[in-house]
Amino acid sequence: MLVHGSVVGGRLTWGAQLPLGERFELVVLDRPGFPPNPPVEQVDFETDAELVAGLLEPGDHLVGHSYGGVISLLAAARRPELVRSLTVIEPPATRVALDHPAVAEFAAAGRALYARGQTDDPEAFLRRFLTAVGSTFIPPSPLPATLEQGARALMVERGPWEAEVPLEALAAAPFPTLVVSGDHHPSFDAICDALERELDAERIVLPGYGHAAQRHPDFNAYLTDFVERAAPNPQLSSHPV
Repeated sequence: MLVHGSVVGGRLTWGAQLPLGERFELVVLDRPGFPPNPPVEQVDFETDAELVAGLLEPGDHLVGHSYGGVISLLAAARRPELVRSLTVIEPPATRVALDHPAVAEFAAAGRALYARGQTDDPEAFLRRFLTAVGSTFIPPSPLPATLEQGARALMVERGPWEAEVPLEALAAAPFPTLVVSGDHHPSFDAICDALERELDAERIVLPGYGHAAQRHPDFNAYLTDFVERAAPNPQLSSHPV
């Protein structure tokens, strides 16, 4: 089950992973507020974690990118008995590492950025956000309709710095965890270091693709190896979404 982050939906986030569908059964989510779904008044990691937890089936391998990584951490803690493995890619779960100066600065900058969301237009807000998270994506101008909807969803997103990740519960869970970072942003590195340490997680670093390490050409091989070691006969859950 592949859980996307902010701005763009499942197919764009996980385009490089779609070929894995020849080997595994994939659920590529499009969370509420993202096309083809209608807009929403608020995007909330807690609400979406409940949604993802409700979609889990026994033996699922859960993979989340960015904001979707925060959602996946929370969902896995809610239904640990259903999860066979958990992979998170640069989740902005700043509370797990607020003692690190770069993380504290990143969280404060996020609060300031989101506070401007009430006055910014979607394109300006999106460009500021992409710069803040170290994304290499340069959006076209004017924004296409689907990307504008994603930007508007971003503007009503509950800040991930508010997320309380239940580290003790996740550390005690029976499934293994893989943490992936892109070696491009000190705050994401520190957050991933903390998750690696607190969850006794496996860790890989895939540089060169900014905040989208899943686009690295070696990512699929690492993910496949991790999933296969977690389950000798792996299947990623498949059901209509």
